[in-house]
Parts: sequence; structure tokens; C-alpha cells
Amino acid sequence: MVDLMPLVLFGLVGAAAYFGYQQMRRETARVVERNRRSEQEMRSGAQGTLVRGDDGVYRLPKD
Repeated sequence: MVDLMPLVLFGLVGAAAYFGYQQMRRETARVVERNRRSEQEMRSGAQGTLVRGDDGVYRLPKD
């Protein structure tokens, strides 16, 4: 008879690792985009990049 407890434990650990990896990828993409934007601002001498909102008003983007 196969004990199910180790299978459940490995399944939970695997699921947690997968979701942690996905979260890390999203965060990395967000940081890379922020760094790219910052480098462009440094090259052009800008104080910040404005983004047009839904109401048509330009504001600094929220990171």
C-alpha cells in the first residue's frame, strides 16, 4: 500500500515553488521595465515620464 502523505507533501511543495517562481518572474519584469524607463529618462535629461490616464490627465506612473 502506498502512503499518500509524501505525495501530498511533494505536491504542495511543488505548487508553492511554481507560484513563487511565477511571482518572481512578474516582479522581475516590473523592475526591468522601471530600470529601462529610468535609463531613458537619464539619457534624455527628463525629470519623469508622464502617462495619460483614463480621464485624459497626464500623471507620473505608479510603480
